[in-house]
Amino acid sequence: MQSTDAVVDRTDAPSDRPREVLDVRSLGPPEPLKTTLERLAELPEETVLVQRNDRVPQFLFPKLDDRGYARETLELDDEVVTVIWRT
Repeated sequence: MQSTDAVVDRTDAPSDRPREVLDVRSLGPPEPLKTTLERLAELPEETVLVQRNDRVPQFLFPKLDDRGYARETLELDDEVVTVIWRT
């Protein structure tokens, strides 16, 4: 995998904010969705969350939109990385 910084730098996520990585690749549905939303609720608003997954989290996207988050997803060779931040 590319470094977290290298992946985030390929997105429009703010580069001056703290980052936290959440690896949900080993979780079965619906745990990645639930875990990601719970983690976002706990994080300070300025933190960028980097979710590492084994698939595109399509059911997460409308929930992020409803909550005012921006996001970008990158499909890499061995994983899918979704970068999430407050707008």
